Amino acid sequence: MSYKVIFCGTPLFAVPALGALHSHKDFEVAKVYSQPDRPSGRGKKLKPSPVKLAAQDLGITVATPEKISTKDIIEQLRDEKYDVGVVVAFGQILSQDFLDAFAHGCVNVHSSLLPRWRGAAPMQRAIMDGDHETGVSLQKVVRKLDAGDVIAESRFSLPIDCGATELYQELSQRGAQLLTQSLAPYIRGELTLRPQDESLVTHAKKISKEEGLINWSEPAFSIHNKIRGLDMGGPFAYTRFRNKTLKIHKSVFRQGDSSATPGMVVDVNEDSFTVACGQGELEICVVQPESKARMAAGDFIRGYHLQEGEKFD
Repeated sequence: MSYKVIFCGTPLFAVPALGALHSHKDFEVAKVYSQPDRPSGRGKKLKPSPVKLAAQDLGITVATPEKISTKDIIEQLRDEKYDVGVVVAFGQILSQDFLDAFAHGCVNVHSSLLPRWRGAAPMQRAIMDGDHETGVSLQKVVRKLDAGDVIAESRFSLPIDCGATELYQELSQRGAQLLTQSLAPYIRGELTLRPQDESLVTHAKKISKEEGLINWSEPAFSIHNKIRGLDMGGPFAYTRFRNKTLKIHKSVFRQGDSSATPGMVVDVNEDSFTVACGQGELEICVVQPESKARMAAGDFIRGYHLQEGEKFD
């Protein structure tokens, strides 16, 4: 038998999960909900979400209400008798009446190993905090944010050079796989759910632009984690160079201490430059000068005639 599913999702992260459910023999994705079209680009033209576009390509009915937890929508869901609701980065608060409209409630694909990093920016926070391991969780949705019992999880080691963009892609695919592996056994009652230990909860608050400012007096490893953790759509890590903003997108952590002042350029070669930090040094590989496109550090060096001894603020 196949289980009748409603899918709620919005960004590119959710697209693999939608595709995996749609192609799986155990599930019928009867309808998709996504956020309304939003203004985008310089012309501010309305742009549909990646999930809406994917649903249309798959021939699935898609709706984009400003608010999903309305009386009319909930009554319709009850009348149509769905087995479960699947939520992947949807972007709206779900009421208890909405959750109760499904025979087996709603499940959520969350991009961290719960209870670590509940909230808005779990992938970025895991990297910025220097976590050695991360993963994706499938959880029962409850009214309290990301607090539901864990149904299943997929974990893996987080490499020191893995940035947020790469992690986003990895967890998107792992989340889709975890969902299709665990959803049917969950509905059949074959899995033992794990309550979250509230004493272990950490919160992944939304990233502010001010957090991106680099303090070169900090250890090189901490700055490296900030750079790779923020390299996903912005805000990005940045410093000041010749009275202008310079975004830094890719770095390499170097062991060893320098006697130079933190923020000083201590080495310049053909493809990168190295900056002294409070502890250790950081090799800079990709940057973005103010009002310009992202570029390799070698192009920046040649274009701006960067010299050893110059200092970033």
